[in-house]
Amino acid sequence: MQWTSREQEGALVLLPEGRVDETSADFFKEYLVNAVGTELETAIIDLSGIEYMSSRGLRGLTLAQRAANESGTTIVLACPNDTMREILAISRYDMVFRVADTIEDATRDQGADQGGN
Repeated sequence: MQWTSREQEGALVLLPEGRVDETSADFFKEYLVNAVGTELETAIIDLSGIEYMSSRGLRGLTLAQRAANESGTTIVLACPNDTMREILAISRYDMVFRVADTIEDATRDQGADQGGN
């Protein structure tokens, strides 16, 4: 699993790449939890590079959401590919997180309510 990040329009954009499975889920969770502790109001997780996410990866998203709530950061999931869109729908995480089709949509709608897109 590889990570890059950047700041864009006042938001932290996180770009993980690879599979989030049993071997990488702990790293995925730790990276997210640490990243959402920043002073930025919004953390956007660009899912376009995620090939697959197991239930342990989804748990990492949940723990990151808890950390984000404590720090006052909003997490937005962006650019899910078809596989990730299906995983988010089956797990109902598309009802927990706001899901944006593009990074631009995620930054443009930073104040929008969380929930499905």
